[in-house]
Amino acid sequence: MPTVSVDKADLWERLGQEYTTEEFDKLCFDYGIELDEDTTEEVEEMIKKGLPAERPQLKIEIPANRYDLLCIEGIARALRVFLQKCEAPTYRLVYPPGGEKDLLTVTIDPETAKIRPLFACAVLRNVKFTPRSYASFIDLQDKLHQNICRRRQLVAIGTHDLDTLTPPFRYEAKPPQSIKFAPLGKDKQYTAEELMTLYESEKHLARYLHIIKDSPVYPIIYDSKDQVLSMPPIINSDHSKITLDTKNIFIDVTATDQTKLDIVVNIVATMFSEYCAEPFTIEPVKVVLPNGQTRICPDITGRDMKARASYVNSCTGLSLNAQEVATLLQRMSLSADVSPSNNDELSVHIPPTRPDILHECDVMEDAAIAYGFNNLPHTFPTTSTVAQPLAISKLSDIIRAEWAFAGWVEVLPLILCSHEENFEWLNHEDDGKTAVKIANPKTLEFQVVRTSLVPGLLKTIRENRSHPLPIKVFETSDVVFKDTTRERQARNERHAAAVWCNKTAGFEIVHGMLDRAMKMLDVPRIGSVDSKAETGYYIKEVNDPMYFPGRAATIYYRPASSKKDVQQDIPIGTLGILHPSVLEKFEIGFPCSALEFSLEPFKKQMHKVWTNAD
Repeated sequence: MPTVSVDKADLWERLGQEYTTEEFDKLCFDYGIELDEDTTEEVEEMIKKGLPAERPQLKIEIPANRYDLLCIEGIARALRVFLQKCEAPTYRLVYPPGGEKDLLTVTIDPETAKIRPLFACAVLRNVKFTPRSYASFIDLQDKLHQNICRRRQLVAIGTHDLDTLTPPFRYEAKPPQSIKFAPLGKDKQYTAEELMTLYESEKHLARYLHIIKDSPVYPIIYDSKDQVLSMPPIINSDHSKITLDTKNIFIDVTATDQTKLDIVVNIVATMFSEYCAEPFTIEPVKVVLPNGQTRICPDITGRDMKARASYVNSCTGLSLNAQEVATLLQRMSLSADVSPSNNDELSVHIPPTRPDILHECDVMEDAAIAYGFNNLPHTFPTTSTVAQPLAISKLSDIIRAEWAFAGWVEVLPLILCSHEENFEWLNHEDDGKTAVKIANPKTLEFQVVRTSLVPGLLKTIRENRSHPLPIKVFETSDVVFKDTTRERQARNERHAAAVWCNKTAGFEIVHGMLDRAMKMLDVPRIGSVDSKAETGYYIKEVNDPMYFPGRAATIYYRPASSKKDVQQDIPIGTLGILHPSVLEKFEIGFPCSALEFSLEPFKKQMHKVWTNAD
């Protein structure tokens, strides 16, 4: 959940009332947000010690989908409406005196389709900033960039002093060597290529360079005098930078996702429209699309949807009529009217600041918040059900219990690991078609979703080398593989794995663990004398670089088939003595044997057995 820091005294002034920490904590809870920290005591301590200190701050955690609460303006506005100290504002588009023909115009070049095709903008007129509101304006952009904009990959925001520019504007895409301007904070002009090199050493901008660096064209915004406004999503021009003296603000938003584009431009414009000379007004801009069509943006008309009082009551256990539900929704900044033709139906208007309202259940949730979750009646469910474990979970429990009874210790490593641990350290090559990789990993430790349980078990042994031998650990959990046949392009697979570490390798130990597991699953062993058996398991020597040569085997499973003389032997796992180079990479100084196999092939057969038994 995002955490927003707001000036405590400023918030009390906006709410028209001072609160104790406990009172404000309760107010936050009632509204569905959370007070994380009040820095008042910390600030007072620093002042007593004669140290410089900022004004006391309130750090508030908000839901990730409430973009309207990412700044003090949105929080104060929402809480005032919730406390019924004011009505929700009505946001309006105000055209210039000459009407639509006098609107600022932005023309989008077709070349932008190669890099960042979507564009939206808005104008805020006669804005009056204070140092704190100016800081909040900048901070909201940063919060949006890190949240819905996905670190500027999907959406990027630029804000400019309109009085320094000459409309109309052009949004184009050009080769980097042909773009030249003085970026924010610099008085020297650089080409886009030079900027890419320059910002590699600047931590706060280096993380965004990859978004466009390898593209043959970079997005760029010009005014009519070829003055650069910004090169999204990297940097704005120093020429049009916002200052405390800025009166008229031009907001540009570029994106690769239309829905997020509309949300972001609406949030930025509506949150700070309260500082306009005529509060909550926004001047629209005419955008000329590559196909010649025009679009007026931003679109702040909001949305209308239907909701039923009976649905709200069924979910909350209340007995409210439609008018009472409408009154509750008004406290959540939603306007609602009872339908003249159906006294159970509500026509709810969703303002542009509430993109989180997607379904009738969201309307119900807001009504419940306004009523008070703690005030909802306590009732027993009208129906009772008996839960049943999934077949795969039941299989896992059987393996888990038996291996624990045998004296082994279950461990739960993280499901993410480094690329080296998953491949190179196991002497395996990455074919690019197996592992699900994290696009922008925070650390080298978490680069891929594991495809084997063995690395986690070996890391556990490494961290417990001081324990007496033997160390015998196991895990029954999921691994993940790429699967292009699935909607999500990946699939989970339940595996069971065990590793034995001692002064001797203990191949016979892990072999015995396999036999015990199969015994409990009622899967017979197929020997040389019964090779034509209908079902069962057997092992066959394999040359796997993860294991010592000649000391490794593949585990095969033959599921029962309804067709006679049809045998389908499925490789489900491996076991063997781990290769010394593998142990060296995991910093383990004793021999180890490992076992790993999939439980998925047994799921269907076991489900039939348990269903018949039940």
